[in-house]
Amino acid sequence: MSDINYQAGEQIRCTITSVPRAKAETETIARLMRRDPTAVRALRRAQRMRRQRMISYIRGGRRWYAREHPAKVVRVVNGEAWNMTFTHDIKNDLKSVGSYLKIEKA
Repeated sequence: MSDINYQAGEQIRCTITSVPRAKAETETIARLMRRDPTAVRALRRAQRMRRQRMISYIRGGRRWYAREHPAKVVRVVNGEAWNMTFTHDIKNDLKSVGSYLKIEKA
């Protein structure tokens, strides 16, 4: 997809048509998927729960924290779809992975 003509603030729906083999492009798609409102809520809740379950202990006269690893709430698989608000800062990301996505108005 070489030409993206959307206005800032418009809702778009992206669907993965094929999974990229390169790691960088997979990470770009995952980063775009995390802009979905459902994923944002899940990430926020997971962050809050990690903070609540964080264990602190004193070692050597100072506080140390045992932190959990963050959960992966999005998966880059064929056919996965998500909605997000279009902004101009993601225009280049959408262009770079446009051959793996089907982008349409929501």
